[in-house]
Amino acid sequence: MDLVQACLRRIEKYNSGLNAFITLTGDSALAEARKAEAEIRQGKWRGPLHGIPLGLKDNIDTAGVRTTGGSELFQDRVPTEDAEAARRLKNAGAILIGKLNLVEFAYGGNPTVTHYGTVHNPWNLDRTPGGSSSGPGAAVAADLCYGSLGTDTAGSIRMPASNCGIVGLKPTYGRASLRGVIPLSWTLDHIGPLAKSVEDAAILMQTIAGYDPLDTTTVDVPVPDYARALRTPTARLRLGRPPSYFEGLHPEVAKAVEVAIQVLQPITAGLSDVQLPPAINGARLWGPEAYLYHAPWFTKTPEKYQPAVRRSLQQSADAQASDYVAARREVDRLRREIRNVFTNVDLLITPTMVTPPPPLAGGGAPGAGRNNNAPFDVFGLPAISVPCGFTSDNLPLGLQIIGAPFAESTVLALAHAYEQRTEWHKRRPTLDPA
Repeated sequence: MDLVQACLRRIEKYNSGLNAFITLTGDSALAEARKAEAEIRQGKWRGPLHGIPLGLKDNIDTAGVRTTGGSELFQDRVPTEDAEAARRLKNAGAILIGKLNLVEFAYGGNPTVTHYGTVHNPWNLDRTPGGSSSGPGAAVAADLCYGSLGTDTAGSIRMPASNCGIVGLKPTYGRASLRGVIPLSWTLDHIGPLAKSVEDAAILMQTIAGYDPLDTTTVDVPVPDYARALRTPTARLRLGRPPSYFEGLHPEVAKAVEVAIQVLQPITAGLSDVQLPPAINGARLWGPEAYLYHAPWFTKTPEKYQPAVRRSLQQSADAQASDYVAARREVDRLRREIRNVFTNVDLLITPTMVTPPPPLAGGGAPGAGRNNNAPFDVFGLPAISVPCGFTSDNLPLGLQIIGAPFAESTVLALAHAYEQRTEWHKRRPTLDPA
């Protein structure tokens, strides 16, 4: 009960400036908190999430609570069933405190593109929190909830994690069920946690990971104990540095990541350069797939979409089937080929973002026209962003750690080891005016 009340007080105080929530479920959260307290007193403890207030990105279905996708089109949409990931969290005793703002239908990284107003970065309200999981990033960073789930098609978990100074984990494609998530791209969508620490991310991932026989994207691969994996020694881990992912970096990003690598080298088996196959442009996939999902509404009421999303969908309506089929075939090839990289290294290291969080006034788009996230959605690899420093004007920066397919345990182990040797994750944004 105390945790829920504390979150509700912070939401009341700070959400007007951040705009992280679309829908608040305060009354039901308090009722669930009372129920959780009674269960725990009776010895019916469900695990580490029992009684913990969480938010969910508002493209993840919740029974009886509207799920808007950040769009006017779905402003009155109330699902009758939970998404599989939401169901698993509830079964673990987690308490839904509300639904979090996002780029409309998760289509892009610009947090101004939403029917429910721009989300602001808790570290600087004039800077982007990143997208499309902008609400989860801001809410977790500002302690409006203790964790959240987001979705990631081209970096939409890791970008807000980096920009907001928190942890964001995109698992292997097929590791967690997408059933009940409003799709952007069936080929590239992933669901995963945003949290304040690697341990919290591991606990959330443990709960949602696993095969779902009703979701054709999931793979029946055993789920290890991620919490236990955090204690795995890292001394034998071989790290790979893909040089192209270090090009064109903002000087403060480059410096922070170089210092992070200096922390990692003594606790691993060393670092070597490694070449990755070039990933295709994911828009060749998510454009046609998004259009196919939205066509029944878009062809009738295009005016209900945000202008940027409307333009993208209209362009995708004219996509060539042959180009889509070729891109889909190339993804299958790349997801097989990328495994070869991990014969010589165990993990890859890159900056999460090329630049610090840019101003919202510029649309909040990643600098240099490139981010280091999207290729790993194409490859389908597990990737985590952890805080690795701050700029001179106190904006957070992220380090990305990438593993082989279904090697979330290894990714988490190194991320945790790094976190234990640094203090960046302990910083909190100052939301009250001086």
